[in-house]
Amino acid sequence: MIIEAENLVWGVKRRTIVSDVSLTVAPGETLGLIGPNGSGKSSLLRLLAGLRRPSSGRVEIQGRDIAHVPRRALSQEVAFVQQNAATDTNVSVLDVVRLGRTPHRSALAGWSAEDQEAVTTALERVDMTSRKGQAWQTLSGGERQRVHIARALAQSPKILFLDEPTNHLDIHHQIEILRLVRDLDLTSVVALHDLNLASMFCDRIVVLQEGRVYACGSPEAVLTEPLLREVFRVEAGVSPSPFHSRPHIQFMA
Repeated sequence: MIIEAENLVWGVKRRTIVSDVSLTVAPGETLGLIGPNGSGKSSLLRLLAGLRRPSSGRVEIQGRDIAHVPRRALSQEVAFVQQNAATDTNVSVLDVVRLGRTPHRSALAGWSAEDQEAVTTALERVDMTSRKGQAWQTLSGGERQRVHIARALAQSPKILFLDEPTNHLDIHHQIEILRLVRDLDLTSVVALHDLNLASMFCDRIVVLQEGRVYACGSPEAVLTEPLLREVFRVEAGVSPSPFHSRPHIQFMA
């Protein structure tokens, strides 16, 4: 396994947000994290990416405990795309994406052909090449999200963590971004709200409830009517989609 988490616990003050979570992720797999608001998806994602240290438990990436891996070395293997990111600095799209190369460059290193190729390819993948000279402040929320994904791709990671990457995106770009993530030669862990998108694009799904793993398995095994009723408190019908054969959820009004 490329990622192994064991008995992760994390919280704020006296409130436990992630409680005794263990999971594994196989190389090349796209693992989805779903659950109601406040179930611990974002916090777990940050623990797995090494952005937070657990109160107890451990995370191993490629057999190494990330608590003992230097930040720069970890950043050469892992990239994180957060829900929302803002800056007051007057920068261009190209400037933002170029930041993805920081972990691979020493303080005195010049800009290399490898750096340029990584940035160019990343912009192409998220359909933002024509906007590379545009000012960050003039972008819509969806365009900014695509630029952040491009910056993560420019980092040339082996593992990509994404926290609600389809927020602010129209349906076309939601599908395009998740198709891109699925088809990359990377291991991905993605937190999602849209259960049908999770079904379409994730190899396996972890369902969180109150900080604990409620269920883990294939979309077919996890996305059932009883689970939707118990965890998400909704009545819904689940049937195979005629387009991709994965479970499709129809919610009752």
